[in-house]
Amino acid sequence: VQLQASGGGWAQAGASLRLSCAASGRIYSSAVMAWFRQAPEKEREFVALTRWSRDSTLYADSVKGRFTISRDTAKNTVYLQMNSLKPEDTAVYYCARGIQWSMQPKEYSYWGQGTLVTVSS
Repeated sequence: VQLQASGGGWAQAGASLRLSCAASGRIYSSAVMAWFRQAPEKEREFVALTRWSRDSTLYADSVKGRFTISRDTAKNTVYLQMNSLKPEDTAVYYCARGIQWSMQPKEYSYWGQGTLVTVSS
């Protein structure tokens, strides 16, 4: 399985961006798809996750109410809609695939290459 993240860029505070993560190969219904982010000199942190086969989602408190994770199983793609962006959202965003319903990066076996999001005030 390969994951290809895209959609990053520059945005002003309050604006919106949508990230996409296209997966090659079969994704089993039990899979969990997640987004993480890593700001400079900080550890990778959980952003959001969803079950591939169900509309179950989980969000970090810092993005709850602003970000929405979704998936299109026909396109093998997971999205992260980011609204009301803040400068503290600036980071490289990674999509990942795992099996466990987990906010821990170590539980995810497959990672995309990352896409940079920069939010200016």
